[in-house]
Amino acid sequence: MLEQMVETAFQPRSIAAVLTGIAAAATVYTLVQPLLETDELGKRMKLVSDEREQMRVRERERLSNRVTLRTEPKAYMKRVVEQFNLTRWLGTETAKAKLVLAGHRGAGAETAFLFFRLVMPIGVTIVALFYLFVLQVLDQPLMIRAGLVVLAGFIGMKLPELYLSNLTSKRQAQIRQAWPDALDMCLICVESGMSSENAFRRVSLEIATQSAVLAEELALLNAELSYLPDRRVAYENLALRTGLEPVKSLTTALIQAERYGTPVGQALRVLAQESRDIRMNEAEKKAAALPPKLTVPMIVFFLPVLFVVIMTPAAIQAFALMK
Repeated sequence: MLEQMVETAFQPRSIAAVLTGIAAAATVYTLVQPLLETDELGKRMKLVSDEREQMRVRERERLSNRVTLRTEPKAYMKRVVEQFNLTRWLGTETAKAKLVLAGHRGAGAETAFLFFRLVMPIGVTIVALFYLFVLQVLDQPLMIRAGLVVLAGFIGMKLPELYLSNLTSKRQAQIRQAWPDALDMCLICVESGMSSENAFRRVSLEIATQSAVLAEELALLNAELSYLPDRRVAYENLALRTGLEPVKSLTTALIQAERYGTPVGQALRVLAQESRDIRMNEAEKKAAALPPKLTVPMIVFFLPVLFVVIMTPAAIQAFALMK
């Protein structure tokens, strides 16, 4: 029986049938295998794309939940400002420009600024009078204490301006940090055939995860380009709202491109490279300033410990010999 099975298996017809079956199975597997395989790279790319879209949605919700660009003034602040006519006595064009640079726009911000310019000197002066004349914290003559009260009133008057200056510096630092990347995105959008409005709108969405302040400014620029009759005014307003030289260079290039028809892509490429070089130079300056800043801490904290470690064994041996 076994011999018949072996003989039958080694017959040409049996071998041909087995080879035909193997070939058919291989053919079917070759055709079906691509359908059964999972696209791991595609899944990973889809996950990355979904996560990026979720980040955009979260950032847009965060931007939408922020304070609107034009806030309504508080009732009590508006009443005080109108009653004392602070717009005439304390309101200046310089103050309005500082408010714009700090990111505060509208009547609400101006009313709050005028209110605090009136309240802060009075409040700080009252606190100084209480500490110097009631509690008598300093045992000084009357003239010196009166001078300190006047100084406190002057500091209180300058506190709102110092607050705006600090806020403006932080805001400009955020814009300066993300500006080269925004210019690179604008360059890509413009060279792909987008118009200026579509490019700024797209960049404002993409840059929101890195700098919400710059995204807000670009979105406002896009809105002004849509409704202002003169596009040059929209570009100049962007430069006034930021107060940065790189932004002024971009607005100048865009105004020239609008007037003379010069290519925008080349100007964007040059400006992006300049902004990147400026950012690198600032980083190098900070790195070069570290050794002088570390000199005093090393002298104060490291050298005494080093002397103790070096001199203590010698002092112990000297005392041992003296005994």
